[in-house]
Amino acid sequence: MAKKKGKKAAEKQKEQTTSTGLVGKIKEFIEFFEESKVEIKKVVWPTRKETITTCVAVLVVSLVVALYLGVVDLALSKIVEAILS
Repeated sequence: MAKKKGKKAAEKQKEQTTSTGLVGKIKEFIEFFEESKVEIKKVVWPTRKETITTCVAVLVVSLVVALYLGVVDLALSKIVEAILS
């Protein structure tokens, strides 16, 4: 397996050194999109229920953190105000 990766890396490096100019860039562009299509097919998309559940969880955690930071900010500002006055 390592040899295959080594061969592929060597081939890519060879292609990169020989792919100069506009034609080489177009080939790289096409290769990028072909590889992207292969990767997109591997993606496992979440279900609607999973998406809604995680969205609600993110909103709740964000609200809790915002409230905590608001209270801490208010307390610290009151402490600084008391010290300075």
